[in-house]
Amino acid sequence: MEISPDAVVLARLDLGPLGTVALNATLVYTWVVMAILIAGAWAITRRMGPGRPTSGWCLAVEILIETMRDQIRDVEGKGGDPMRYLPFIGTLFLFIAMANLFGQIPRVQSPAGSLSTTVALALCVLIAVPIYGVAERGLLGYLKNYIEPTPLMAPFNITGEISRTIALAVRLYGNVMSGTVVVAILLAIAPFFFPVLLQLLGLLTGMVQAYIFAVLAMVYIASASAGPHTGQTSTGD
Repeated sequence: MEISPDAVVLARLDLGPLGTVALNATLVYTWVVMAILIAGAWAITRRMGPGRPTSGWCLAVEILIETMRDQIRDVEGKGGDPMRYLPFIGTLFLFIAMANLFGQIPRVQSPAGSLSTTVALALCVLIAVPIYGVAERGLLGYLKNYIEPTPLMAPFNITGEISRTIALAVRLYGNVMSGTVVVAILLAIAPFFFPVLLQLLGLLTGMVQAYIFAVLAMVYIASASAGPHTGQTSTGD
């Protein structure tokens, strides 16, 4: 069993003079997850509108959005509008949750089990942090984060920004990959006893990892938006 979906080549495309491109499981499954999310969002919301009956799916989406708004509001802790963070944080959560849920299908691996995927997600957070910080406090106000409490701290603050991004990527990758290894070992030992239990456990841990990643992303954004007076939040590693 391959630990990482990067090593699983599902197809090869011959591009003629440009050579051959290998489509590994990470790339294919990532696009499948995105297609499921887009199609699901379209199917659920296409009949939403004033005067139309609310379906069970629409109600579930509204509950999910309201729950995410409450979580963002709790993390931000400033009484601001959580809706400005919801599209980004909500997308991170839904993508990782769906990727891990997709990985519970037999012979299918979660795209989050690839280091390239988790690094890409962490880079999105790295880019989003200054964007939200500048939008909230202005360019000079945000840059002051790096020279507080003294300009001598600038190299350490920058290093901390980079290291927490690496930690964010490695944490998600390590948890998903370790789950794959544990499943493979237990199935080899007792293939008829563990499958159902492991599927439930994998589903639970997948949702937890999606939640943790989204909350940490929101913590970093809230820290950059609030400024040094509220205290810098660490990753907890």
